[in-house]
Amino acid sequence: MKTSDFYYDLPEELIAQEPLRDRASSRMLVADLQTHQMTHRHFRDIKEYLKAGDCIVINDTRVLPARLHGVRVGTGAHIEVLLLARKSIDTWEVLVRPGKKARPGDRISFGEGKLEAEVLETIEGGNRIIRFRYDGVFEAILDELGEMPLPPYITHKLEDKQRYQTVYAKHDGSAAAPTAGLHFTPELIKEIEAMGVRIAHVTLHVGLGTFRPVKAEDILEHEMHSEYYVVEEDQAEIINHARKNGGRIFAIGTTSTRTLESVTDDAGIVHAASGWTKIFIYPGYTFKAVDCLVTNFHLPESTLIMLVSALMGKEFTMQVYQEAVKERYRFFSFGDACLFLTK
Repeated sequence: MKTSDFYYDLPEELIAQEPLRDRASSRMLVADLQTHQMTHRHFRDIKEYLKAGDCIVINDTRVLPARLHGVRVGTGAHIEVLLLARKSIDTWEVLVRPGKKARPGDRISFGEGKLEAEVLETIEGGNRIIRFRYDGVFEAILDELGEMPLPPYITHKLEDKQRYQTVYAKHDGSAAAPTAGLHFTPELIKEIEAMGVRIAHVTLHVGLGTFRPVKAEDILEHEMHSEYYVVEEDQAEIINHARKNGGRIFAIGTTSTRTLESVTDDAGIVHAASGWTKIFIYPGYTFKAVDCLVTNFHLPESTLIMLVSALMGKEFTMQVYQEAVKERYRFFSFGDACLFLTK
């Protein structure tokens, strides 16, 4: 199977640069696998496709304001640091630009000394391991000094950091938002729960690898990035109870999907677990947990459009994307939603 099989032509003006003021007012394309029908709705209409006993699974990770601008101590040279993964309390793996200005032993100052980092080592791939020094609470300092690490296709400055967080974000750790969840409001969640639909939380800390292009022409040669997940016992029980009693499992986003498929056995039982997943879902994959998927529109030739194609079939998925382009939906992180129904 070729990467080019998942290409579609996207006009640049359809890439959403800013979030809508009302989260739930985003458009939503509803695609039904059984009938191959496509319906144009708005996100708040999702209630009409849910029924009592169903279960929605959300990813409650919280995006860190992980982009820091600093200067090299001694020279004043500007250095940008992007936090990738926490290795210990004060030690992080980071991406540094320009890398030649951050050698082991160098120190970087942020916010006129409110935060300082020492470069400990350069690791495979060119990333650095750094150790921070500071007075106070690291997360509070990061909230003050850091910027949201928006995807490279978003060129506008984000005025409100909270618009790149879901309303249910809880656990710090992501370098990118689980964007399918950005459409929910607290009011919509309450209305859904009042219908008898259960909401289960999982956590998957989204890495920047989610934006990494597939460079191999044969998709089987692509190496997936690794991301850390947690599924608690009580949340697994909520999902298993819904499945046992005939409810459908709606994954909110590809991150929730990858988490669920990483912790579900061949009998369809979700297990509490934590760890790292590199699961790569592409056509031919048999889903064990997910029945329906809510997601945004993804980049051409990405692993995310391959995941959707595994659930809905490649031909129908590409038809949905062609329809979305024709109807001028808003694409990518701040764009519109798609609800994929299989049953």
